Amino acid sequence: MASPRFARFQEADSGDHWPGFVDALATLLLVIVFLLSIFVAGQFALSRALTSRDDQLADLNAQLAELANELNIARDENARLELRISGLEQERDALEGALAMATSQAESLEADLAAAEEMSEDSRRALALLNQQMQVLRDQLATLNEALDAAERRAEEAEAQVINLGERLNAALAERAAELAVYRSDFFGRLREILGNRTGVRIVGDRFVFETDVLFPSGSAALSSEGRESLRPIAAAIIQLTDEIPSDLEWVIRIDGHTDPVPIRTTYPSNWHLSAARAISVVNWFEELGVPSQRLVAAGFGEHHPIAEGRSEEANARNRRIELKLTSR
Repeated sequence: MASPRFARFQEADSGDHWPGFVDALATLLLVIVFLLSIFVAGQFALSRALTSRDDQLADLNAQLAELANELNIARDENARLELRISGLEQERDALEGALAMATSQAESLEADLAAAEEMSEDSRRALALLNQQMQVLRDQLATLNEALDAAERRAEEAEAQVINLGERLNAALAERAAELAVYRSDFFGRLREILGNRTGVRIVGDRFVFETDVLFPSGSAALSSEGRESLRPIAAAIIQLTDEIPSDLEWVIRIDGHTDPVPIRTTYPSNWHLSAARAISVVNWFEELGVPSQRLVAAGFGEHHPIAEGRSEEANARNRRIELKLTSR
């Protein structure tokens, strides 16, 4: 049986801890509610921003289509005018030749008539008819020159319209390229976080470079287990990128295979074949991990695009590589 003093101690102890526990629980609940509020507000703001950007992209695509259509129409009109100008120039040349011949005949006839003492009625009629024909030719030539001038003016206007439309189209395409550059920057930023300071991986310009010794056994295009695991987070980042970039923005991840210049001594007939087979192996692995096939491109470059000079072991190791690049299709 507990003594009265011990019972009083238990009772006092229970009474002191319970309010503190309730206060701590209430504070934790407030913190959780506050964090949830921040998360919901952030998600709402992000959703509105993405919706606005999608609407802007849709408007830009409509403008691109309209500009391309106008440019095609202007180019067709320009081609038609050029054909018309060419035909008019040929007609003018023919008329000028006929006028020169008629002028020569008239001058010859006039000279003959002037030498004769008396002009017969038939000769006068022939001269009058020749002069009429020459005037008709002159009138036709003047009309043709006016038509040619008008056609050349229209051609100049059409050419100016083609240039203007081309500039507008290039500006719109540059805007799309800038849009893709934003996603490219975000994508490579994620890859930098994923890869960290991992050995065998470098950034060269706008490409991520994996030394193939990290991914493949020597002379083989079969991914090693370590290579597969190294590429798994990259595939996850590509899938996330696929969900974020609008579907109407054409882009691909290009996987480039490269080798060193040492002649190959395996079942592959050349370094070309080995580099292409390694790029295809990476593409196949990404497909297995869920990356859409239409967003992947495989290319083999053999030993023809080294990034390290010389044939030392270190240079060869750097040149044996797989490169990943986000680019437009």
